[in-house]
Amino acid sequence: MADGPPRTAAFFDLDKTVIAKSSTLAFSKPFYAQGLLNRRSVLKSSYAQFVFLMSGADHDQMDRMRSYVTSMCTGWDVEQVKSAVEETLHEIVTPLVFAEAANLITDHKLCGRDVVIVSASGEEVVAPIARALGATHAMATRMVVEDGKYTGDIAFYCYGEGKAEAVRELAAREGYLLEHSYAYSDSVTDLPMLELVGHPAVVNPDRNLRKEATARDWPVLTFSKPVSLRDRFSAPSGAAIATTAAVGITALSAGALTFSLLRRFVLR
Repeated sequence: MADGPPRTAAFFDLDKTVIAKSSTLAFSKPFYAQGLLNRRSVLKSSYAQFVFLMSGADHDQMDRMRSYVTSMCTGWDVEQVKSAVEETLHEIVTPLVFAEAANLITDHKLCGRDVVIVSASGEEVVAPIARALGATHAMATRMVVEDGKYTGDIAFYCYGEGKAEAVRELAAREGYLLEHSYAYSDSVTDLPMLELVGHPAVVNPDRNLRKEATARDWPVLTFSKPVSLRDRFSAPSGAAIATTAAVGITALSAGALTFSLLRRFVLR
């Protein structure tokens, strides 16, 4: 590693941490408009979104969500999906981004840290959102593609211990000191990722993660205010976002994130 201050990062879960919904299910209407979904599937997506919002995303729920999403997208044309996401990104995502998350992302970048979005949603959805947020890297679930279409199989599931492994791989490659890095999530399923860093915090946590946070004396943050992506972020210049889900993901700053910033959001 080159001489100089050690590098650090802030790792953000996406769904219900940076944005208020499931990023994948949020695009059900544009996918319907593109002919990828029928009306019945849109209704099912809306119901799945409701369940996702109203309950904690435990392992059983995430398994059901994974099965639903993979069966839903089997046979879809990859380029058509990418086009639908790019064309409707700001329309769909802008009302969903938490202003508090946007503030944290900005502050981490000002402190010289890389910002990494780590999500169980598909990379075709996660990468454009991460790019709009000004993130340095995006790590996401990667589907198997044959002849330009999804087979319904998963090449890598960026979830649970898989997220933690992806974070370790990226940290080793980029030279991040995880003991001086930050991580944020709403779900107890992300406990393996939160345990990797020296500064974990929980955001709008589910019941089980709140218990863990209380026991471990982790900050508990409340995010609720929407913000416009166009107003807060511009497309990143320089190096493009590195998007991957596993192996192959291509400083400790003088001013650490102030404690007062965290206290602003901590539940009491």
